[in-house]
Amino acid sequence: MRFVITGEWTRNRLLQTIVLLYALYVAGLWVTNAALYFSKMSLAPASVVAYYLGNEAEYLPPRSLQGMLEVSHFHLFAMGMLLLVLTHLVLFVPLRPTTKAWLVAVPFLSGALDEGAGWLVRFVSPGFAWLKVAGFLLLQGSLAALIILSLWAVFSGTQRNYSDSS
Repeated sequence: MRFVITGEWTRNRLLQTIVLLYALYVAGLWVTNAALYFSKMSLAPASVVAYYLGNEAEYLPPRSLQGMLEVSHFHLFAMGMLLLVLTHLVLFVPLRPTTKAWLVAVPFLSGALDEGAGWLVRFVSPGFAWLKVAGFLLLQGSLAALIILSLWAVFSGTQRNYSDSS
């Protein structure tokens, strides 16, 4: 923590290596997240409805309650931990506090939206399919922004201390 608060993380090669490797790891998650999504659905709400409610013409069964619980159980924990680390790094990026607040709130909200919208489609109404698409796009965009900002803050040399609000 001392390294980030004092701005030493821009001069500490080991810490820069850790952040770089973490960012590469998360970038891999970002790519596989998109690949998994597009292997099951597209950005068309109809494909989201077919995935969650089933499609007889394509021999797709509806998603089961137990299957959705298992996926949500893992995703809620894993995404929570991922977002905790990524948004924590944003605290040390030299941006205005309001910008930082958005960079922290949007990923968590979009993650919840991405996860929850599938439940809404399956058990409430197919009309929520557009929410699943929006949640996915917002989550992917916010993850990309967090990865890029974290790398920029560590390697640009413009890192300021934690209390800076410029």
